[in-house]
Amino acid sequence: MPTRVLLADDHALIRQGLKALLERQGFQVVSEASDGQEALQSVQKTQPDVAIIDISMPLLNGVDTARELKKTSPKTKVILLTQHDEDEYVTESLRAGVRGYILKSQAGADLVHAIQEVCRGSVYLSPKISRAVVDAYLSKTYVSNDPLSGRERQVLQLVGEGNSTKDIAMHLGISVKTAESHRSRLMKKLDIHETASLVRYAIRRGLIQA
Repeated sequence: MPTRVLLADDHALIRQGLKALLERQGFQVVSEASDGQEALQSVQKTQPDVAIIDISMPLLNGVDTARELKKTSPKTKVILLTQHDEDEYVTESLRAGVRGYILKSQAGADLVHAIQEVCRGSVYLSPKISRAVVDAYLSKTYVSNDPLSGRERQVLQLVGEGNSTKDIAMHLGISVKTAESHRSRLMKKLDIHETASLVRYAIRRGLIQA
């Protein structure tokens, strides 16, 4: 039986290219998604063996999508595609339950190998990723400097994408009052007091594209 794969990327051309590559290698692409929330819904419906997810997606970024999938579909192995090779992105992704971390500059060469490795139960990282970072994570010496909860990161991303509080409440399925509470709490934690500065912070964190 072929390995069943979900592809999540907000660029249709990239999804088409990845799908063609994987199907030539004998994998079965069972679903596609254009944002993180759609990816979560698609995984629930199709239960793929592997979810290949772009780290920078609308509504819910790849790392937070992986966090949710670890809780809701623990058998699905998550591989992130990214242009970021900085230490904090790698370690945060591993903490979120990601099993593969692939740099887009090497995606074609790495992706098939990554799927094979994660399906065997291994963790696969692009060769350019610092081994020292991974060793620190595995030895539990890495300490995250992110003060925000998962829900607060989601709200921060949605603010950064230009959503109103009402829009945020709708996207997350919560009340406007609860959305306002999350927004106020994250601003207090970050000591940031205007929307423009929140947007700049979200860009620095890689939650949204500049």
